[in-house]
Amino acid sequence: MKRRDVIKSLTLLPAAGKVLPAQSILYSANAGNMFPSSVQGKPMPDLHREAFVMDGHTHVMSREMVLKTDIGQRYPDGTVDLPRAKEGGLDAMFFSVYTPENYYPGRFEIKNTFRVVNLALDQIKKNNAVIELALTASDIERISKKGKIAAFLDLEGGYDLYGDLDLLRALYKLGLRSMQLTAHGTTNAFIDACNDVYTWGGINDHGKAVIREMNDLGMVINVAHASNDAIIQSAAASRHPVIYSHGGFYKIVDHPRCISDEAAKAIAAKGGVIGVHFGSLFNNPKYWAWQKPNNPIRKQPDPQPKTPRIFNEQVTAKTIEDVDKEFARELPFTFNGTIPDEYWMHVDQLAKVIDYGVNLVGEDHIALGSDLDGGPELPREIKDISDYPQITIAMQKLGYTDQRIKKILGLNWLRVIRKVTEGK
Repeated sequence: MKRRDVIKSLTLLPAAGKVLPAQSILYSANAGNMFPSSVQGKPMPDLHREAFVMDGHTHVMSREMVLKTDIGQRYPDGTVDLPRAKEGGLDAMFFSVYTPENYYPGRFEIKNTFRVVNLALDQIKKNNAVIELALTASDIERISKKGKIAAFLDLEGGYDLYGDLDLLRALYKLGLRSMQLTAHGTTNAFIDACNDVYTWGGINDHGKAVIREMNDLGMVINVAHASNDAIIQSAAASRHPVIYSHGGFYKIVDHPRCISDEAAKAIAAKGGVIGVHFGSLFNNPKYWAWQKPNNPIRKQPDPQPKTPRIFNEQVTAKTIEDVDKEFARELPFTFNGTIPDEYWMHVDQLAKVIDYGVNLVGEDHIALGSDLDGGPELPREIKDISDYPQITIAMQKLGYTDQRIKKILGLNWLRVIRKVTEGK
């Protein structure tokens, strides 16, 4: 067994300030395959242990910023920390730093974005024994070969609602290499969000300028949360492949956050990748039908472009510290509700969604974007990121070849990142 594979199989990270000893590997037979298991008894197929595994959308740094925690420790709640990520066989992740709408009033979104990115860099440096910042695909491969997790910084929640290119360049210099174009769920000054007021008919000229700048810098363009027209237009405007980091398919669940077949094909035609979200809301029709009455959709297409509704122009007497205290009450972003058995999704349903995507756009354009610690209602078999091997097991049950599974687990993300950051 290669050193990388040995390290990937063991838990070597601090938990609550203590260093865990290397665990022995236990084996149990399962459907004719030998599955290494952790001491917790969680199965990990050999294929998963040996494959390059990358998540396209994992929330980090929100709780670290507000609750003053350390992602290198094992949390008693939430779904993501570095010890559990190692147990789940993760080699790399889009380290999704997030500025939510809480910070828009008072014009705090810019300040918050920079402090969250800086904190991510500090936490990566603090936990350098197990994680490193990656700027390119070659960096990701180099870091992974050392048995560490590669962090590829992705911004969710517009760095500035007016799309200031100087701020974009500054964030690039700090290490940001991927950005979601929309201001999370809010239509901003250059692109329509999928579940907000449609203002631009997709993207406007400044949106195209943002895309050109990201192409020139070598940044991954993330069209998650964008409207259908905005996704198609962004893919057309970009010289490089674009990604849809996390969501479901509209033909399966007709939620506006799910991607249409037309938009998915536009991304694939440009060489891009669609990351399948782990939540029931976007993947389980029965759950969506049950929840739909409680999910009002704010989507009102306007016939003519107009000045967008900008939250941060509202007058507020709150300080950013006041917003932090309010935001802290929402953390961690985990679903804590009760789901009746008939609506609670199994991981096999998630695999069926993956299969729908493969049949629609091909195995080179589907990957995983869990949105862990972003609040998804996880399948029964997945409690947190340490259960990531369950996805591999579910794909094996579909009869997928090892090579197809490896592409979906991470090689497709790596290919797009290489094309964008290295031009290869």
